[in-house]
Amino acid sequence: MIQDSAIWTSLPVPAFLIDENDRIADVNSAAEGFLNASRKSVLGYPIWDQLAIDAPIEQAFERARKQGTPLFVNDIDVGSGSRAPLQCGLQIAPVVGRPGTMLMLVSPRELAGRMTQSHSVKSAAQSAIGMAEMLAHEIKNPLAGITGAAQLLSMNLAAEDLELTDLIVEESRRIVKLLEQVEQFGNLSTPDFKPVNIHDVLDRARRSALLGFGAHMSIVEDYDPSLPLAYGDPDQLLQVILNLLKNASEAAPGGGTIRLRTYFEHSFRLRRSDGSGHSLPLQIEVADDGPGLPDDIRADIFDPFVSGRENGTGLGLALVSKIISDHDGWISVDSVPGRTVFRLSLQRVPKGRQEKENN
Repeated sequence: MIQDSAIWTSLPVPAFLIDENDRIADVNSAAEGFLNASRKSVLGYPIWDQLAIDAPIEQAFERARKQGTPLFVNDIDVGSGSRAPLQCGLQIAPVVGRPGTMLMLVSPRELAGRMTQSHSVKSAAQSAIGMAEMLAHEIKNPLAGITGAAQLLSMNLAAEDLELTDLIVEESRRIVKLLEQVEQFGNLSTPDFKPVNIHDVLDRARRSALLGFGAHMSIVEDYDPSLPLAYGDPDQLLQVILNLLKNASEAAPGGGTIRLRTYFEHSFRLRRSDGSGHSLPLQIEVADDGPGLPDDIRADIFDPFVSGRENGTGLGLALVSKIISDHDGWISVDSVPGRTVFRLSLQRVPKGRQEKENN
């Protein structure tokens, strides 16, 4: 047990105290969040059973223990039984005055780039809003005229020539539909924040999907029943989940499985470039077993007009990113063939607001 509990608890990264038998002697709250397990449930268990590290570091760890020297390992994948691996750095050092005992800090690299990526998403969203206003004004009205003219022409054409006017009408309507989606992106209102039971939102989205675009899919629930209320706009969050479910369903036209998972991660914080930040402990994962994202668009998947599907508009995930950004939340994706996971991180209801709601 660490003597200075205040310092131990305040460490912003997962920290593990490991005894001479490679068993967990203590963990801080950030490590509980990383493992998605309580301190009590992991004490005394072998560290290598609790952490999945994609590198053979056990021998190097033992050498550092015998020699009494620190060990630094950069850019390796570290996960646990309940979470996907993250690229991390490890800092390992012997504890002075406690022979054989080692301290290990796990520093996820994912956190370092969050502010930069969040900024780029907001910039892309702002550009798309301006584009929406321009396109709606400059293109929709002429398209209506083109469609009407093509329909008038078709009234005096022979049957063998109708294919051309039908093509004009069909393509014009497709462009109008695209512009309407862009307008939806641009006209999205600011969130109406209130306490939200995220499981109610997920259930509404699941039922809607199974009755429509996701009827060929199996949607599995894996909910944390103790999850506190989120703070957000329930209608906008429903749109987010519906868009993610629709993407997963369209990626697997022959059917597949989508897993909706929720859990609480104490240590998840969004850090800004000025050093400030806020906690985003509520985690939602939408995972599918489809083909995965194409390599050439994976890094830009949340940008407007980027799509991995033929005739896709590329606005669904851009809208998702904008809504989550407006909620001061975070979205990330981890995709390999056979497994794609979109992870949403949201705020819980602020303490003062929760007390007001209870009264």
